[in-house]
Amino acid sequence: MAVLLYRVDERLIHGQVVLGWGTGLHPDRIIVVDDDLAASDWEQELYTLGLPEEVRASFETVDGARGALHEWVGNGERILLLTRDLRTMRRLGDGGLLSGREVNVGGIHHAPGRDKVLPYVFLGANEREEIRALVSAGARVVARDLPAARGVTSDELLGGG
Repeated sequence: MAVLLYRVDERLIHGQVVLGWGTGLHPDRIIVVDDDLAASDWEQELYTLGLPEEVRASFETVDGARGALHEWVGNGERILLLTRDLRTMRRLGDGGLLSGREVNVGGIHHAPGRDKVLPYVFLGANEREEIRALVSAGARVVARDLPAARGVTSDELLGGG
């Protein structure tokens, strides 16, 4: 099949991803791209505790994911790909690797320097710049917390629409 969802969500694997997105997309595998988490077996174990038996999880570095992305897109697995932040997703997509793909912004929470854009999306200057970079590299950035919710375009997120 392919990578069915490219999602930025600070919580990574949690109920909204597993139930909200997983119920409709029926993934075989969830891939978390995060340099720190890829090196921490005990944290990986915590993230996989709530997964259904039939869903595998793997944890990759950005460089490892960049090298494997072409294979993931073309193999027979149904994959949800998650990153903790926009910077990691942008690094994954550098050089046009996510060109033509939709990047789902699903959860960026309040922090100093971030302004509320949506109930589940708070953006600061750095996050806005990462969205611009993803769009410039050919990705479509759309915020949507759950599949049935209205998608909010990058123009709307950045205040231009």
